[in-house]
Amino acid sequence: MRCGACCAAFRVSLHWSEAAPELGGHVPIELTEPVRLHELAMRGTSQPAPRCIALEARIGRHAHCRIYPQRPQVCRDVMPAWENGHDNPQCNRARARYGLPPLQPQDWLTTTST
Repeated sequence: MRCGACCAAFRVSLHWSEAAPELGGHVPIELTEPVRLHELAMRGTSQPAPRCIALEARIGRHAHCRIYPQRPQVCRDVMPAWENGHDNPQCNRARARYGLPPLQPQDWLTTTST
């Protein structure tokens, strides 16, 4: 839906190997910060008001990930509610944080971006 709420609501954690090119990692290491021994986070997402460094957006209007083809697996796994016919409470919580209504199945029938 390109609302960007999920990229500005949660910590984006990833295994360090996702940022290790020698192991096939693709996430730019300079956009990450250490969290624990084997865990990194996208910069900006470990803050009280998280916002991923790779996010270019006006939340709720348009959003673009500057590293979309290189984004961490966790970002690939989080799907907007109802995109694949299933609700996603995590998506709804992120949207609520920005005063956006939960997505509904019919949102996928008539809109190209939220």
